[in-house]
Amino acid sequence: MENTEKKYYKVAYKLYTIEDGERDLAEEAPVEEPFEFITGLGLALDAFEKKMETLALGDKFDFVISQNDAYGEYDETHVVELPKKTFFIDGKFDDVHVQEGAIIPLISADGERFSAVVNEIKDEVVVVDLNHPLAGCDLNFVGEVVEARPATPEEIKAATSPGCHCGKGGCDCENGECDCNGKDCGEDCECHKK
Repeated sequence: MENTEKKYYKVAYKLYTIEDGERDLAEEAPVEEPFEFITGLGLALDAFEKKMETLALGDKFDFVISQNDAYGEYDETHVVELPKKTFFIDGKFDDVHVQEGAIIPLISADGERFSAVVNEIKDEVVVVDLNHPLAGCDLNFVGEVVEARPATPEEIKAATSPGCHCGKGGCDCENGECDCNGKDCGEDCECHKK
């Protein structure tokens, strides 16, 4: 997205997935804990940012982003079996973190980090789903703009520099602690890399 001026937004919303005509609540960012992002940094879907560009403080919104402009179609070939030994720590299977339904961090041979959902644990393999959890769904965002203004150079620098970036504070990477409002930031957090 080619914005010359980067904008800072806080939005409160409810996100509904629409799949096969069914509409289900998937996520909520209430006014007390709005979703914060700066345009043009890849922190939000391009299609979402484009919708936000026309909105100002206090504006309400209700729009749908098609799966093609969101996370794409669900791809069955992205459900793969990985050898169970991939998840061994000190010679033992990591049954604390690798459980059915868990989202686990993985690293490709090229060093790219991504997440997968554990579908099933078998005797010799772990079946993981590499699709984004919202793949195959149209996304309906309903909410309001809580804040909209030009981003400051300091905010842009903070958002693009290495660090925790979990969103809403709680990170104390100096002391090796990382907590996003009671949720673990995950392995991608800089705290975990020290």
